[in-house]
Amino acid sequence: MNLLYSNDKRGTYPPSWYAATAHPQTPTEPLRGDVTADVCVVGGGYTGLSTALHLAEAGFKVVLLEAHRVGFGASGRNGGQLGSAQRMDQEDLEKLVGRDDAAKLWDLAEDAKTLVKSLIERHGIDCDLKPGIATLGFSDGERAELHAHAKHLKSVYGYDQIELLDAEAGRALCPSPAYAGGYLDRGAAHLHPLNYALGLAEAALAAGLTLHENTEVLGIEEGPRVTVRTEQGSVTADHLVLACNGYLGNLNRKVAARVMPINNFIAATEPLGAEAAKVLTQDVAVADTKFVVNYFRLSADGRLLFGGGESYGYRFPSDIATKVRKPMTEIFPHLRDVRIDYAWGGTLAITMRRMPYLTRLAPNILSASGYSGHGVGTATHAGQLMALAIQGQAEGFDTMARVPTLPFPGGSALRNPLLMLAMTWYAMRDRLGL
Repeated sequence: MNLLYSNDKRGTYPPSWYAATAHPQTPTEPLRGDVTADVCVVGGGYTGLSTALHLAEAGFKVVLLEAHRVGFGASGRNGGQLGSAQRMDQEDLEKLVGRDDAAKLWDLAEDAKTLVKSLIERHGIDCDLKPGIATLGFSDGERAELHAHAKHLKSVYGYDQIELLDAEAGRALCPSPAYAGGYLDRGAAHLHPLNYALGLAEAALAAGLTLHENTEVLGIEEGPRVTVRTEQGSVTADHLVLACNGYLGNLNRKVAARVMPINNFIAATEPLGAEAAKVLTQDVAVADTKFVVNYFRLSADGRLLFGGGESYGYRFPSDIATKVRKPMTEIFPHLRDVRIDYAWGGTLAITMRRMPYLTRLAPNILSASGYSGHGVGTATHAGQLMALAIQGQAEGFDTMARVPTLPFPGGSALRNPLLMLAMTWYAMRDRLGL
């Protein structure tokens, strides 16, 4: 199954609220013929666009190939949350890689947030960037765990941007009967993800990037110079960057064994008007502690953008709105009859430990993917780290690449059925409140 076309029409953004409110860009022409470059980048999401932007600004001749449109995949469909830290908690990272490397990974994660904010400011990207993400739990025990985690970040890493929320303060922020408090991270942020991706593309084009959309990569020939073959042409380059995330397909088996595509879903309600205050009393985003996480925020025009719902196959369900309405009304029962104006699915990618997989596949081939729902900052930063590595400054890339990344049991052939079993188990635990 080719996930590039399993759920979407070629070259067309999904019918999302993001696409409906995006700043339109004229598609670039597909690649036709054989060209050369210093660097060929495959994939036009945050990772590829960031790589291309930083290399183009450094004077490299860069060709980026995107099978659909820039920001077509998870980069243009996600919850828009620019979170702090890595996807794995710092306490777990300390056990996995040791305190020294865990501290470096914390610093890199802070660099990722700073990078996104600075790119938006430097290039004037209009993407509704706003501060604040709350993490909320469902019980007194989960609230205590969240508070302990926040205190650890302050005492060990000096992070002082978190406000602890008891049950009363949590409900004052998010008036849902489901939650029992947590914390609010003022150093995190949220944004319009597709407009952010389109802004990166504009900046990269202005810096000299050659972009070919609607250009699927069919094969790669490795060597001292890499040749990337497409439907109507090829790119021969000194360096290759694979920035495909959930849409890698069969381009590289080593990455495919460690990075698994999964689907997630978001719905946008009608504008809520005065009812919006019964969802959130501040313009912040929220994620909760479920394994099949719920995440939400209010849009610039007062809609609830709610992400959630389970998917155990690669095809999107026929009625995404109904799938998302179920968890949405568990959190906000008073919205059971609200109209849903947009509902869409997206393909992201996860790893076994939920840490991104950065790797050097050959001396001149780099890959980064598997952001596990934490890609707004991490993917942008991975692109910068790969651009620096190509320029000979690989310390940050190598720190990320040292994080052990396990292959999924059974490799790419059996990972999906095993995922279905695991997700069924964790979803049952969520429902039972375990």
